[in-house]
Amino acid sequence: MQVSIACTEQNLRSRSSEDRLCGPRPGPGGGNGGPVGGGHGNPPGGGPKSRAALVPRPPAPAGALRESTGRGTGMKYRNLGKSGLRVSCLGLGTWVTFGSQISDETAEDVLTAAYEHGVNLFDTAEVYAAGKAERTLGNILKSKGWRRSSYVITTKIFWGGQAETERGLSRKHIIEGLQGSLDRLQLEYVDIVFANRSDPNSPMEEIVRAMTYVINQGLALYWGTSRWSAAEIMEAYSMARQFNLIPPVCEQADNHFFQREKVEMQLPELYHKIGVGSVTWSPLACGLITSKYDGRVPDTCKATVKGYQWLKEKVQSEDGKKQQARVMDLLPIAHQLDCTVAQLAIAWCLRSEGVSSVLLGVSSAEQLMEHLGSLQVLSQLTPQTVMEIDALLGNKSHSKK
Repeated sequence: MQVSIACTEQNLRSRSSEDRLCGPRPGPGGGNGGPVGGGHGNPPGGGPKSRAALVPRPPAPAGALRESTGRGTGMKYRNLGKSGLRVSCLGLGTWVTFGSQISDETAEDVLTAAYEHGVNLFDTAEVYAAGKAERTLGNILKSKGWRRSSYVITTKIFWGGQAETERGLSRKHIIEGLQGSLDRLQLEYVDIVFANRSDPNSPMEEIVRAMTYVINQGLALYWGTSRWSAAEIMEAYSMARQFNLIPPVCEQADNHFFQREKVEMQLPELYHKIGVGSVTWSPLACGLITSKYDGRVPDTCKATVKGYQWLKEKVQSEDGKKQQARVMDLLPIAHQLDCTVAQLAIAWCLRSEGVSSVLLGVSSAEQLMEHLGSLQVLSQLTPQTVMEIDALLGNKSHSKK
């Protein structure tokens, strides 16, 4: 099927990101951007005087991530892509930890510490711990009684169960899978629902229509993609524009010292062209970038959790040992900046263009506090320091143009 790519780069240059995603901003009297008055945006007098009174807001600088700092917490907030949703630049993930590696009591301590220190983005998925992660997160949120408007919940849909109809991105599973997640989370809606990988068995139009449906039904506010290629994201965007549907606002991508190309070379182009931002995960490569392995696997790390034998094998492989050696090479830079290698790695991820938030996976409140310290390191990452890191890693992405 051919898809229309109308309203891509040329059209976007002539429209602000705000108009592109949200439509014209309503005037003081409501309506579709029209002046004060009645039907179809026409003022009672209909004269040019009324129209002249409306002064449009100047567009934000191209490519700008409008960052602000929370009072009292020091947390920084950025727009999710070019949407209006403000998210903390460090979010909390629940993969491996909630409902599995850590107790519910520890999970509550972690979530509470995160919220109190300005983290407002909490990520989970229907597949994490076979649904237990969502249940744990939902129970904690219910017990805390925090205002629903004060935090952002994201979940991911793809692997929901053993039946053939409980997997994938069919309209049936997107709708039923999200409803199942909401039941476990004890919420009326999630802020963002992610397609947790692409699905070659489901037509792109069906996926985009189903995501638009759950948003229109109030089950989610935005939708995004996870581990999709740039071409697949562009296809979804073009499909949405062709059929007047809702496009994705962000991509979740794996990003760390040894996984760079997609976030550095592909996603910035999508950010500038169609406003899709990035939420990245695994900034420490599942714990590899901590200088704690030293050729062995500690009992407390993710690689020892049941079902994660692949991670243990990765750590102990030849590539894993080479990467650990590179991590040790970074220690002098970390010492120079008075930080840990983990803090340096997280700050390094935050410096990438178009990245809205970096998800942290922690097993204790103390570990969370250490990782939040990366915000102070971010301001010290000068171009010269980044060049030194690139030279030690030896894997900087380069444009193929």
